[in-house]
Amino acid sequence: MKIFAQISWLFATIIIFASLAFMILIYYLVPRPYSPKISAWIIRLTTFYTVEIEGEEHPDTQMFLLNHQSDLDIGVMETVSKKDLAWVAKQELFDIPFFGLALKLPEDIAVVRESKTSLIKLLKDAKDRLKKGRVITMFPEGTRSTNAKMLPFKSGAKIIADKFGLLVQPIVLMQTAKYYNVKTFYYKPGKIKVIFMEPFIADKNNENWLNELRVKMQKVYDNELANNPSHR
Repeated sequence: MKIFAQISWLFATIIIFASLAFMILIYYLVPRPYSPKISAWIIRLTTFYTVEIEGEEHPDTQMFLLNHQSDLDIGVMETVSKKDLAWVAKQELFDIPFFGLALKLPEDIAVVRESKTSLIKLLKDAKDRLKKGRVITMFPEGTRSTNAKMLPFKSGAKIIADKFGLLVQPIVLMQTAKYYNVKTFYYKPGKIKVIFMEPFIADKNNENWLNELRVKMQKVYDNELANNPSHR
């Protein structure tokens, strides 16, 4: 069974890379934001995972904040959202050959951690993407957490949301690491649940709203895990 899961992981990984290559090839041939969404749908359909959605995407959302467990997360979000997403990712990913191009072409946003200069650029880039009608999309944990506990949220999301007074919509992705885990070379098809939480306007006068949001998102995650045996 483990060997089958590893073969499935290899197949899914090849599909992911092939779909990214296709996205790069068609980027200038189709209107925004269709190239990343077409790529994401190819991955979703050919790796046979399905998605269940709870709640709704708010039409005026300016920032999505998601928990992060798996390399499937971006693809899942691109298929469930109609919006032009501007992903925020660490600079190191932009520097990787091929993969970096898949981030640079759609003008995703690079950030260098612990850098004041990068913070200025982050705000400038976020302002530019917002003016273009795009939705800033971030994993506030900053990296994957493959267990059921979300990591502490980093301050970048709060800095951007506070600066521009954004309408923020949190999203909880359930157990994506259960289906695709790059560390254990594991993949199996399954149903991934996406929970759209209620949006809110970022309040810069509340210093703790990001930490409070993490608690709320963790509670939604824990409740879903406890009440839906299929996630275990």
